[in-house]
Amino acid sequence: VQLQAYGGGLVQAGGSLRLSCVAAGRTFSTSGMGWFRQAPGKEREFVAAVTWSGQDTYYSNSVKGRFTISKDNAKTTAYLQMNSLKPEDTAVYYCALTSRPANWYVRSPSEYEFWGQGTQVTVSS
Repeated sequence: VQLQAYGGGLVQAGGSLRLSCVAAGRTFSTSGMGWFRQAPGKEREFVAAVTWSGQDTYYSNSVKGRFTISKDNAKTTAYLQMNSLKPEDTAVYYCALTSRPANWYVRSPSEYEFWGQGTQVTVSS
């Protein structure tokens, strides 16, 4: 499986970005997806996850109400819509795929078998 993440960039605090993650090489429609981020000097942290159908979503407390995860199975693409961005959201964002359609421990990076290359998000104050 290959995952290609893009859509990062530089944005002012309060602005928005939408990240995309295109998957190739696997039955995307039966897979769960997640987004993680890693800031310099920090561990990779969970941001959001979505089950195979897109019906169930999960968020970290730090982004809940501001970010929205979704997946379009027809386009084999997952999205992360990020609104009301804050400087502390600055990080490299990674998309990840798990072969489990549902009921996996969404917050654990080890639950995901495939990872994208990361896209930088920088939020200026």
